[in-house]
Order: sequence, then structure tokens, then C-alpha cells
Amino acid sequence: MAKQSRGPLVEDGIVVGNTTQKYESGNPLTRILVNNFCEAVGELAAQVAPQTIFEVGCGEGHVTKVLLERTKANIDAVDISETILDMARENVNSSRVSFECENIYAIEGEKRRADLVVCCEVLEHLDDPQRGLEILADAAAPHAILSVPREPLWRVLNMARGAYWNDWGNTPGHLQHWSKSGFVNFVSQEFEVMQVRSVLPWTILIARSRRAV
Repeated sequence: MAKQSRGPLVEDGIVVGNTTQKYESGNPLTRILVNNFCEAVGELAAQVAPQTIFEVGCGEGHVTKVLLERTKANIDAVDISETILDMARENVNSSRVSFECENIYAIEGEKRRADLVVCCEVLEHLDDPQRGLEILADAAAPHAILSVPREPLWRVLNMARGAYWNDWGNTPGHLQHWSKSGFVNFVSQEFEVMQVRSVLPWTILIARSRRAV
């Protein structure tokens, strides 16, 4: 059962998404930040010109749209929530995209290989990010675009706008907290990091899987 409120969408006690407030915000500063994020993801995806993309944690399809616009790839997009996927199907209508409900931990990476794996704003929600990273590395053949909020900047900006004061600015559902260097070091366990973009307030990188053959 999904519980909708002004904040993130909660399903069976788990924060599963609802980024629409961010991507469709009327706040000029928020729009600038989000547009910069989307532009960076689009540029990185275009650089490798993938024919196939596997997007893990597609949410309502906002990044999926960027990938459609900036590449010619067929996109296999998955998310943990059918409620969120229904929103994605309404937002994205293309024969190049398929949506499927799947938990990242249940993904068999070797069977879902794609030229480019995209996993934006997901790893910080995982209680076992190491396992998530290994699965992404198995699926990436060979490239991946990964992003997470940049800490502690993310919390500072939340508090500056008066959000989540009781949790010291921590967004609901964020279990992991990486600085830019911390995230690069984490990803480097399974990937060769090729480029790092410090797009306020995110860290975005493109990397090559060490497991790719």
C-alpha cells in the first residue's frame, strides 16, 4: 500500500521515490540545479553513444526522458515500486523504453547487461550499497553513470531551505552519505572511474566496469 503525502512516497514503510516535486518545481533555483543535473547526465550518456541502456531506479521517468533525448538507445528501466512505475509510464511514451518492477538486489547482472547502466540517486537508499554496486558492475558492459547526493552539502542545503530539521537535513530514506571523494573511492572498488562531475549538490560519474569482458 502506497502512502502519498507532501513528502516522498512511502510504500510498505519504505521510501520509494516521488521526485516529481524536485523535477517539476517552480522554484527558480531548484530548476537551475535540476537542469544542470540532467544536462550532465545527458552529456555523459551521449559520450559513449550506447545502443542499449539499463536504468536501475528509474523513478517517475525524469532521467529516462533525458536518456531518450540524448541517445538512440533502447532503454530497459526498472524500479522497486509499481506505483512509481505507473507514473513513469504516464510520463514517458516511447517504443524504445520498457518498464519493469524489480528490486535491485534481485537483479542478475550478467543477464541484464547493457552498453550503459544508469543508476541515479539510488545507492544512498540501500542498506547494502556494496551488493548494489556489484550488481551494477555485472550489468555494465562496459559503462555506468552513477550519481548520489554530495554530503555534507546536501544536508546543509536542506536545512537552509528549512527542510528536515529534526534529522539534521537528512532526506527521508537516505541511509548512506558520501562526500565526492568518498563516493569515487567507493565506486572504484568495482569500476574504473573515467569522469567525475561535481554538479551542485550531486556527485555524478561515468565509469567502466572492472568486470566487463
